[in-house]
Amino acid sequence: MSRPDFTHDGTTAAYQQYIDSHGFLSWLGLSVETVEDGRVVFAVPYDEKLTNPASEGVVHGGITASLVDTASGFALRTTFDDPAAARLTTTDLDVSYLRPATGDLRVEAEVIRAGDSMGVTDGLVTTEHDGETKDVAVGRTSYRLMGEP
Repeated sequence: MSRPDFTHDGTTAAYQQYIDSHGFLSWLGLSVETVEDGRVVFAVPYDEKLTNPASEGVVHGGITASLVDTASGFALRTTFDDPAAARLTTTDLDVSYLRPATGDLRVEAEVIRAGDSMGVTDGLVTTEHDGETKDVAVGRTSYRLMGEP
């Protein structure tokens, strides 16, 4: 996978290009809706392949956790001068599930703090249920930020 050109002017397109070339993220059907400094919004359409076999029609909780983690990492990248060169790794991921997800998913991640070596984000996953937007899960991540090589 080649290094994407995450210039701030073309970040949304670069993020989508990277996602489309990434096996797991493209398999999820992840699409970029919003990229701002310290904040991203991604969407995933409902697909039966994402459901938990033990719970008819309910999206597997691991998918939800992956969305929080992925969106959080991308949000943190926006805080670097060169987002493509940023090196970071998840050190803590905490997800609280609020209700089953049975439709399209949307995840919003916002940077709480991006320091020299640690970053913290909050994430919210929502779904449409009976015509209303409902919270599915809330999450918080911590990352080790290693800067740009």
